[in-house]
Amino acid sequence: RTVVWFRRDLRIEDNPALSSAAKDGSVLPIFIWCPEEEGQYQPGRVSRWWLKQSLIHLQSSLKNLGAELLLIKAKSTLSALLDCISGVGANRLVYNHLYDPISVVRDHEIKQKLVELGIEVQSYNSELLFQPWEVYNDGGQPFTTFNAYWEKCLELETGAISHLPPWSLVDTEVHRIESCTVESLGLENDSEKSSNALLGRAWSPGWSNADKAFNEFIESHLVNYSKDRVQVGGNSTSLLSPYLHFGELSVRKVFQTVIMKQVVWKNERNVEGLESASHFLRAIGLREYSRYICFNFPFTHERPLLNALKFFPWDANENHFKAWRQGRTGYPLVDAGMRELWATGWVHNRIRVIVSSFCVKFLLIPWQWGMKYFWDTLLDADLESDILGWQYISGSLPDGHELDRMDCPQIQGFKFDPEGEYVRQWLPELARMPTEWIHHPWDAPLSVLKSAGIELGLNYPNPIFDVDVARDRLMEAISVMRENEATSNAANSDEVVVDNSDMEAAPKFAVREAQNPNPMSSSHDQQVPSMGGGGGGGGIPINKKRPNNLIQEELKHSRCKNGHDMSSTAESSSSSKKPPLPTGSSSSRNTFSVPQRST
Repeated sequence: RTVVWFRRDLRIEDNPALSSAAKDGSVLPIFIWCPEEEGQYQPGRVSRWWLKQSLIHLQSSLKNLGAELLLIKAKSTLSALLDCISGVGANRLVYNHLYDPISVVRDHEIKQKLVELGIEVQSYNSELLFQPWEVYNDGGQPFTTFNAYWEKCLELETGAISHLPPWSLVDTEVHRIESCTVESLGLENDSEKSSNALLGRAWSPGWSNADKAFNEFIESHLVNYSKDRVQVGGNSTSLLSPYLHFGELSVRKVFQTVIMKQVVWKNERNVEGLESASHFLRAIGLREYSRYICFNFPFTHERPLLNALKFFPWDANENHFKAWRQGRTGYPLVDAGMRELWATGWVHNRIRVIVSSFCVKFLLIPWQWGMKYFWDTLLDADLESDILGWQYISGSLPDGHELDRMDCPQIQGFKFDPEGEYVRQWLPELARMPTEWIHHPWDAPLSVLKSAGIELGLNYPNPIFDVDVARDRLMEAISVMRENEATSNAANSDEVVVDNSDMEAAPKFAVREAQNPNPMSSSHDQQVPSMGGGGGGGGIPINKKRPNNLIQEELKHSRCKNGHDMSSTAESSSSSKKPPLPTGSSSSRNTFSVPQRST
């Protein structure tokens, strides 16, 4: 009798833990919901919605195979596992690996305790092409740059998909185990259901739906991925990241299918297809790398990988952070992205890069704050990927953005939203703004603003900082960082990756925590402010095409003064799917719990 512990591997196909258990006798599949053990990284509202739908789908699939999925709400995962094992007289526990710092510690403690009690415990790889301990440089050390890591991975052989779905499962008789329904898990409360209902009109969670979405992408969209992925509007990339996060889709299947497409397109001399496949595999590689970094450097969810960055004087300004979250920074592309994130739980990867760069470079907000907000609000919230992305943007990785790099939001706007349709969709107060001024309304003549119904500072904010002021603040902060580093003698002038034991504690930010007695009440959510003539979280899409008037000279170079071109190497494996626009939110709270350093 084997207990199969499901976590973020909510599928039947290519599930090594389930396959192993099915071969050896009767099976008890379980899912344990223990949010208290997640600490400050409890899933946000939209992520919990996806989890609920995925569990319903998995429960139905397992029932068709002959086994009931037990859902358990507990305060201790270990206690719940022990109850399950004793309740069915099991002598074996199987599960698939997770690689985030919280799960790694918990899994180690659970395995150690069960082995002491004489219970066999086996764990498997279900979500990576390569285990983090399988890929090292010639010196036996972990890689700290993506290109070197991925080149090494591509030299290795990946295992074939050998874990076929079981034809049937032998259920085990259950005694004295307290289980519950999916509703009583508390993944969704009544105040959230109206907003969540809109998600179901755009997304279909569940492992078999993941398979359909993947096949559609491979057959219809992969060939154009390299050019479509830079478009910030529309369904321009794979839309697979939520399925991958919850383990509804096998990454081995994804990788091997795309490799086969490469072979076909190479024979057909399809250059565009080959380029698209290469870009998509690189996105899969970045997902692998995020797990690799988190496993080998488990402090990266709260401290930078580069030693020098611990001396950076971040500006823990809650008002600036709130303006960024609510999409009222005065920079239209940034504000549009943040309002879309709040309204839908989703933004294109390019927009994620733009808004996160603005947060850490323009506002000097600690990158940990932005990462935590992404975790609370994204439908595909993924701790390892968010860590990699935010460390990359903040210059905390050896191959990340240069620390002094600052991209101009208005130039990015004309580059990635040249007609302003994306901005008009999410900032309806700017709907009548001419394309020429849509990404920098503060420069527009008063007559233009009046015709567009814009009163800067009233129904749309003035820029929170001028670009030149923001750049001066960034350069001053870098200077202070270097002075602090030299004074402390804690690091060499070269950027060096240090071991966790050498790392000083990240500074604690004196901020007010949101009071939230109910962990499921979405207290981390906030409504986008309604400003005079403008909208809330969403808007009506504007389909009318407008003239493509750009800021010619600046856009030619796609750079701001002393700045850099906007290009991200942190591509996600999926991007924006447009859910129906909600009419409002289930929560009206404007508070956000700023992440605290764990002790």
